[in-house]
Amino acid sequence: MASKTYTDEVYRSKKSPKNPIKYQIQLNEEQKQAKQIILDNTITLLAGSAGSGKTLLACNVALDGLFKREYDKIIITRPTVSKEEIGFLPGDLREKMDPWVQPIYQNFYTLYGKDRMQKYFDEDLIEIVPVSFMRGRTFLDSIVIVDEAQNVTHEQMEMIISRLGVRSKMIICGDDYQIDLKKKADSGFKFLYNAASKVKKLAALKLTTNHRDPIVEDLLEYYEEAINKGMSIVTSGSYTYSKKS
Repeated sequence: MASKTYTDEVYRSKKSPKNPIKYQIQLNEEQKQAKQIILDNTITLLAGSAGSGKTLLACNVALDGLFKREYDKIIITRPTVSKEEIGFLPGDLREKMDPWVQPIYQNFYTLYGKDRMQKYFDEDLIEIVPVSFMRGRTFLDSIVIVDEAQNVTHEQMEMIISRLGVRSKMIICGDDYQIDLKKKADSGFKFLYNAASKVKKLAALKLTTNHRDPIVEDLLEYYEEAINKGMSIVTSGSYTYSKKS
């Protein structure tokens, strides 16, 4: 069934809550600055290494919009298994996607508490939509979080961004160093990231602060340095070195 299109004339008035929203964890200065950029744009690509707080920031912006009634629903999508084949998994759609969206759930729980968040899931105000189920959808009055977007192909990325309806916003989180596709060139994240300078209301930014144990940042730098020297990761999980010419 086709989605109903709303015009500005029939757009209903939405009142913000009187009391301030109290989160269990606060954003740091880098995240606060990034949040303002997200609020000022329609689509934002949020890059950063593991532990930089990309998804936490996206969840914070999404909850703000939902609580302030700027959006009717939060949509969450991310790539899952090879070719998005999840039909063989047991349970309903939410249960099938559960292993892949647990990190996002944990960010919501960290921000607002598991018990308080549960009702928003139960009332379907937060909807999980696998990438392969997005085709044909139009998200109106919604804020969309695309997580692990470095594993979204060019074709999938074009399809995802074309789902965005009026009065909606999209936050696309990704890390080029965690591409799991067979060919890194197939990733649609960096391509769209580079388009930000050419498209209005499309922003791209990178978070650099590490929110995990300091050893994580040190190890990531070690791996990056090794890769730059010619280390190549193979599918077995082992590695080899090849001298650069």
